[in-house]
Order: sequence, then structure tokens, then C-alpha cells
Amino acid sequence: MTTGLGTEIVSVVNKLQDVFSAVGTSAAQIDLPQICVLGSQSSGKSSVLENIVGRDFLPRGTGIVTRRPLVLQLINRPASAPMPNGVPAAAKVNGTDSAANENEWGEFLHLPNQKFYDFNKIREEIVRDTEAKTGRNAGISPLPINLRIYSPNVLTLTLVDLPGLTKVPVGDQPRDIEKQIKDMLLKYISKPACIILAVTAANTDLANSDGLKLAREVDPEGTRTIGVLTKVDLMDQGTDVVDILAGRIIPLRLGYVPVVNRGQRDIDQSKAISAALENERQFFENHPSYKGKSQYCGTPFLARKLNMILMHHIRATLPDIKARITQQLQKYNAELQSLGGPMGDGNSGNVVLSVITEFTSEFRTVIDGNTNDLSLNELSGGARISFVFHELFNNGVKSIDPFDQLKDGDIRNIMYNSSGSAPSLFVGTQAFEVIVKQQIKRLEEPSLKCCQLVYDELIRILGQLLTKIQAFRRYPALRDRFNSVVVQFFKNAMAPTTKLVTDMVSMQACYVNTTHPDFLGGQQAMAIIADRMNANKPPPPTIDPKTGKLPPGALNNNKDLDVDPKKDDTSFFSSFFSGAKGTAAKKKGAPIMESPPPVIRPQAALSEREVNETEVIKLLIQSYFNIIKREMIDMVPKAISLTLVTYSKESLQRELLQELYKPEVLDELLKESEFVVNRRKEVVSMVQALNKAEEIVAGV
Repeated sequence: MTTGLGTEIVSVVNKLQDVFSAVGTSAAQIDLPQICVLGSQSSGKSSVLENIVGRDFLPRGTGIVTRRPLVLQLINRPASAPMPNGVPAAAKVNGTDSAANENEWGEFLHLPNQKFYDFNKIREEIVRDTEAKTGRNAGISPLPINLRIYSPNVLTLTLVDLPGLTKVPVGDQPRDIEKQIKDMLLKYISKPACIILAVTAANTDLANSDGLKLAREVDPEGTRTIGVLTKVDLMDQGTDVVDILAGRIIPLRLGYVPVVNRGQRDIDQSKAISAALENERQFFENHPSYKGKSQYCGTPFLARKLNMILMHHIRATLPDIKARITQQLQKYNAELQSLGGPMGDGNSGNVVLSVITEFTSEFRTVIDGNTNDLSLNELSGGARISFVFHELFNNGVKSIDPFDQLKDGDIRNIMYNSSGSAPSLFVGTQAFEVIVKQQIKRLEEPSLKCCQLVYDELIRILGQLLTKIQAFRRYPALRDRFNSVVVQFFKNAMAPTTKLVTDMVSMQACYVNTTHPDFLGGQQAMAIIADRMNANKPPPPTIDPKTGKLPPGALNNNKDLDVDPKKDDTSFFSSFFSGAKGTAAKKKGAPIMESPPPVIRPQAALSEREVNETEVIKLLIQSYFNIIKREMIDMVPKAISLTLVTYSKESLQRELLQELYKPEVLDELLKESEFVVNRRKEVVSMVQALNKAEEIVAGV
């Protein structure tokens, strides 16, 4: 028998196992030490477990019998202990006297306060509960059955009987039954806290052992795997497992233990396990290969060895279990607080006030950039708004070319049309103003686009906060109402923002300030154009010093053009009217004159004078338009910040209070989602289990 200390340590884990099983297998990320029994269907797993317990209690049959993990907690209970209350006065088990069984019983976790003194009833309950969870077909389930057996004939031990490995689906088994079972087994045995009990039939090649093969996948060094060799008595004459026991075939740190189970005929004839254990003892004591080490063979030695292994394993992992329990308790307590505490109660008005305060504080923080969770990989919050101002809007305005839609001929037309009935002698201010105002109006589109982009960024921030703040997960109605109120607030703020930006463009267009210190000015522009034109003219002809005459073909600039009857006059509208080309009959001495056509369009390329004047106007437009672009790049972000961004930071809380902090809507807003209600129940159960677990391990 194990020592009292060992029993206490194992019982601690048994209690923890019960606590966590009560709230679900996946409730806590705490792996408890346990021994998982692994092997193929024909390896003799069930017989090993029944021999350890000393009772027939596991389902038997063909195919997959164990279809759910069976967590088997064996608890040593001295026979002299007083009987618990509620034991039947004349319990009969298979016709035997109750006195022989009153100190042995089983309890299922799913049937609290119900004791099974008849182990046949335990088998029936295992079958019944398995079918209740998996149906009558050959399906499997990872949901464990927890069975606790009290007996003076067992060592305190915890074993997990897993479904046997199979290769080919039989009958109505699922086609992927092999993968289903393997995935379930790996889920259990891959945990570092698990001791693997690999059961293999000794009369088969050890290299083909399914249990050992799967164990090696998760424990390649064999540090937490112990081998059990069954059917040693069925090996061929003259063969034994001595080489395996010596670790010369597949070494395991925890070694191998050979056992002899009941055969199928023994089971069919209801041979007592006590008799089977006696046969096992005699087999090893009398076998020539094992009699020298018979004390290290058989089921009793296996039980003692498993008890010691589990006890030492628990002792080694207990500090980590304590730390994990504390860590998980802190985590679930924090989540419980975010869900409103165990009862989910709280003053509705205070809750709404708290959420409004938290939201507006977070909103200001995100805009101003004073946040603790700054992203390292991308811009966020206020930085994205700054990007809209100083990159997108800046580059968008700078990319506008005042002459990409305006040709020199168009400028000439505007120049003539703006002169009215009295053609101007010099470049007209009117034409410059008409054109520059048209170009300034083009700045309205990117300015309004900038407003829209900033609005989109505010909506983006709203979405992030609705996801981030825990209360919105708890109250979906409050979240939806928050969203609608804030979006409407932003829309309302957009109206004065777009009006202000539009007015700024109109303001620039309605008054052209030609006295701006950065403006080029008419005289300077004309001087620049004159220099350009002179630079492009060919040099004037020079007089030949020998002859004193101009070169042949050179123009006589001193010639009086007015007295040359052969040269055509260059009129002011020469580009529009190319001379008298009509075919109407003319009277001798009568002036040549026709009616103006319905539509008067340019008939020729720009004259030298028109080129000069057009270039001057273009230079003035370029100079003034650059000034306006700089001013708009500076002023539009300020306007949007004033009426949209800063206004939202300062006024959003007041708007939320007006719309949400109303007695008639508070209860409706604070209806909890079904997910939150269910999650609170789960978390409360988990906190209670962890508190209980903390109490259990505190005294160890």
C-alpha cells in the first residue's frame, strides 16, 4: 500500500479533477497529472484495468466498446471505516452477502450522491451514459465519464481509459473513425502532465505496437511512457519478453511491466479476478524466464508502480498547478468584472454615465494621440487625420494645373470678350480676374473631398471604440444607440464644415487681391515676358562694313509702312477676320464691308501681340493661383479642425448625455445580450471552481 502522504497527494488531484470536470473539460487551461491508458482494441486494456480494480465493471463486446474517455479514480478506503449513510441494509450482489461488498462502491460525477454497490450496474450506467451522449451507433465523444471507486483493495490512483486504436471502420462506424480516435487520444496524451500507459500484446511484434507508436509521437524520448505487456502467457514456447524488459528493444525511462490477464474463455465462464490474479502470480513465479524477477511482474506490482509514478509526478507538478490556478483565477475575475459582476447588477444610470465618460475620453485620446496602445505598424486615430490634411489634401491641391483645361486660344477669346466695346490698349485686368476666379473655383472639389475623408476617419475611430470598450459587448442595444447618435452628430457637424470650406473658396474667388506682397504684378510680368520674347528673337541684321548696305533679304526697318500701298494693315481683330474674301459684286470706289457672321470664331493663329498678352496673363494667373493654393492648403485643415474635429472632441459628450441619459430609455439600452448572460454563468462557474481548487491546493 502507498503511504498516507502519497494517498493525500493523489487525492488532491482527484478532487481537482472533479472540480474542473463539473464545469467542463475546456473551462480552464490547467493540465492535471493523470495516467492515460493507450492501446489497440485487442491489446487487453480493459482486462488490465479490471485486474487493477479487482472487479468486472467495464463494457465488453466487439468493435469499439470504449467510446468515451473514462476517468477512473481509485480511492483506497480501509475496510474498517464506518459505513456511509444510505447503504441498503441487505444489499445483494449476484447472490453474495452484502458484507463482502459494503466497503466497495462506485460513484459517477454525473449522478451525485448515488452509490453503486453492484458493479454490474456500474457497467450498465457506463453504457447508458455513453449512448446518451454518442447515440447507439459506433460514434465517439471526447466528453469524459468520471467514475470514482472506493475500495480497500485498490491503491489510490487516477487512470483515464481511452478508446482503443482501430484501423478499419466496421459496420456503421464513421469512415474517418481512425482519425477521430487518434485526434482524441493525441489531445489527452500530448499534455506534458500526462503519464502514458501503453498497453501492448506480448505475442505481437513490439515494433508494430499502435500504442507505443502513438506515444512516441508526443514523447519521443520515452520519459513519461510506461509499457504494459499483456498476454505473456500466450507467447510461443521458448520465447519471452526479457529483452523488452531490459530495454534492449524499445527503451522506456519508466520501463515495462508484464501481466497475465483472463482469457476470453475465463471471462465467458465468469472466472473470478482474484483467481486470475493468483494464476498470474504462479505463472511468473514458476516461469523459468521470470521467476528470478517475479516480484517485478504482474498486476499488483503494476498498480504499486503506477501509484508511485503518479505520486512523484503530482509532487513535481503541484507548484505549477498552483501558479496556473492563481493565474486563471485572476483572468476570470477580471472578465467577470467586465461582465458586470456575478449578478450583473448595477445602477443603469451610472452604467450609461460611465460608458459615455469612457467613450468620450477614449475618443479624445485617440484624436490627440496620447494613447498607450500605439500601433507600431500603421498610422491610427489622429495621425490618419493629419495624413489626410498634410499628404492627401496638400498633394491634391498642388497637383491642380490652372492651364490643364485652358488653352492659349481660350485665353485670347476671354481677353477679347472681357474688353467690351472699347479694346484695351494694354493687357486687361478683367481677363485676368475672369480666368483666375474660374481656376479658384476648382479648389472647392478637393476641399470638400478633404472634409469627407476626415469624416470617414472619425467614423473609423467610432467603429474601433465600439469594438474596444467592453460594455458594448455586454449591451448591444446601447452599442447600436451609441453608433446612431455619434454618426448623426458627425453628419450634423459636416453641414457647417462644408459650408465654411465652400465659403472660403467663394471668398477667395469674389475678391482678387492684386496687392498681395507675393503677387508678381503686371509690370514685372510684362518685363519677364519681354525678356523671354527678346531672348527667342533672332539677332537684328548688321550692315556690311564694306558696302554699307543691309544683307540681301533683310527688312528695311526704317521704311515708312504707311506709304506702302501693297502691305495689308494688321487690324485689332486680325485673328478673327482674315480680310475681304467675299465674292459679292463691288461697285467702283465703294467700301468693302460685309455683315458680321452669326458666330465669330478665331480664323488664324495668335498674333505676336496676342502671344505677348497671353503669356503675361498666364504668368499673372500662375503667380496668384499659387498664392491661393498655399492659403487653402493652410486654411482648409484649420476650418475642418474647428467645426468638425475639435467641435466633436468638445461637444460629443454633451450630445451623448442629451440623447442617452434619459430615464425612459435607460432600461431599454441596458438589455444584456444572450451571449453575455451565458458567458457570465460560465465565468461564475469557473471562478467558483478555481476558488475551490485554490482551497484544495492551499494546504498541500
